[in-house]
Amino acid sequence: MLLPVNATLGVALAVLLAAAVAAAALARLGHARAVALAGLRAALQLAAVSYLIGWVVRSVPWLLCFLVLMFTVAVRTAGRRLTPNRTWWWAAAPLAAGVVPVVGALVLTGLVPPRGITLIPVAGILVGGALTATVLGGRRALDELETRHGEVEAGLALGLLDREARMEVARPAASDALLPGLDQTRTVGLVTLPGAFVGMLLGGASPVQAGAVQLFVLVALLAVQTAAVAVVLELVARGRLHRVPLGAAEGE
Repeated sequence: MLLPVNATLGVALAVLLAAAVAAAALARLGHARAVALAGLRAALQLAAVSYLIGWVVRSVPWLLCFLVLMFTVAVRTAGRRLTPNRTWWWAAAPLAAGVVPVVGALVLTGLVPPRGITLIPVAGILVGGALTATVLGGRRALDELETRHGEVEAGLALGLLDREARMEVARPAASDALLPGLDQTRTVGLVTLPGAFVGMLLGGASPVQAGAVQLFVLVALLAVQTAAVAVVLELVARGRLHRVPLGAAEGE
């Protein structure tokens, strides 16, 4: 066992979380409270999920409910990171565009058996990757449109359609959301040994099997994240996902 679940582990986690909070506070990063809450939420949520998965894997209906819950929480989290108005629900589109086709293809081809013990971890990794890409791509695109609003107006004056003018400004910024995934894939085995690889080795798999699983995860993540960024960029360019105040948005 890599980490024994005992009091020592609890103390170590508490010390690490306190160190993260202290570093954020001392550097005035503005997220000290968020770091503390994130750590506490993670502990409570993982404890609950650890017990729930034992039930979920035994029943297909419960498995589907759990997958829907994962997706719903991801949509809500991504949407609220992007905008405070009611257009936040559009975050479901990039998440679904990335995750649903990839998970569906993996199940239909038999690479991932439709069992909870295999489907939940794979779906969780892919939903998490789509969530990160959607938030990064969407925020970068929206921030760029706010900062460079004059360039959008200039594009319109030159005869570009609204979507085209927005796209010219937002596309380079949104595409940066792919960099973390690209860097992780490029440097795997040289700089980092990601979780799937390490987990397989600790579970008794051979290095070749662990490498195959990790490659599978990384390539699937690239597909999911690329689709998510492309869709969230399109939504921002078309004005479906925006930061216009709620009252103004309703009056449009």
